[in-house]
Formats: sequence, C-alpha cells, structure tokens
Amino acid sequence: MIKIKYGTSIMLMLMILLGSSVSTAASLPAAGSVLPDLSPGFSLPKPKDGVVIIEIFSMYCPYCQREAPNVNKLYDKIQANQNLKGKVRLVGIGVGNSSYEVDVFRKRYSISFPLYSDGDFVIHKKLGEPRTPYFIAVKINPDGSHRIFYSKLGELGDVDAFLAEMVRLSGIK
Repeated sequence: MIKIKYGTSIMLMLMILLGSSVSTAASLPAAGSVLPDLSPGFSLPKPKDGVVIIEIFSMYCPYCQREAPNVNKLYDKIQANQNLKGKVRLVGIGVGNSSYEVDVFRKRYSISFPLYSDGDFVIHKKLGEPRTPYFIAVKINPDGSHRIFYSKLGELGDVDAFLAEMVRLSGIK
C-alpha cells in the first residue's frame, strides 16, 4: 500500500514538473489583435491605408493544393478591381516548406502573388501553429499601425463572397 502511494506521488510530481517545463506555442491570431513580429523571414507589405491577406499553406497539404485555384482567382479579382488593386495585397507563407518547395508550389499552381518560405516553422510557431490553409487579414492604417480583422482556418469558399467580406470587414473604400 505504501509503495503504491509513493509511486503515485512520484508520478504526479513528474507530471507537474514536465507539464510546467513544456513551452507552449503562441495563441492563434485573433481579430482585433496585432500581428506578432514575424521577422526574420517575413514582414507585412506596406500598402498605404490598405489590407494584407496572408494565406498560411503547405505544399503537402491536400486542402491547400485544392484551394490554390481559388486563391489565384482571389488574386486576379483584386488585381482587376481598380478600387482594390494596390490597396489589397495577397501573400502566402509556406510553413515547413523550403524555398525550393515553395517554388515548386508556385510553378505547379501558377501563383502570381508573393510566397515566402518558413522551412524551420519559425513564423508558424509565432502564429500559434495554425493548421493549413489558414487565412489572416490585416488592416494597415495610414500611420503604419495595424489590426487583424479576420483569422480563420479553412478554405475560402466562394471567392466573390470572401472578397466582399474582406472589403466589408476592413472598411476599405
């Protein structure tokens, strides 16, 4: 009986010690918060009074592969709209992907917008280790400050509806 209590106590102490020493990842970006510093490796593009939509993807993610044509359509619609072109930027961050892997993804899916490599998961950890695809939209104010107004796991869905939601939520004119 004493051995069981002693063994249980040791196990409980070990669990507490190990649990307290494990580092936890940052929490996922939330609407209303500020994007964490993602340097080195990535910094927000600087459209004046604009919006940056960030896609967190992996070339090995089947959902990201399936979503690539829709994300390309989103980029094309932004570029074709004179009210949005130059004010809304779209970028992708390939988590766990080397520069080579990001280039393979870019070529395979004919991606025209900037893609960045996060081969060592540094950016991914700073963002709370989101699954892919994950979309974050950031409103950049004229003074250079910014706020996240959209943060969501999953596919875009209807591209027109997604773009309309980005315009509505950001208040961009």
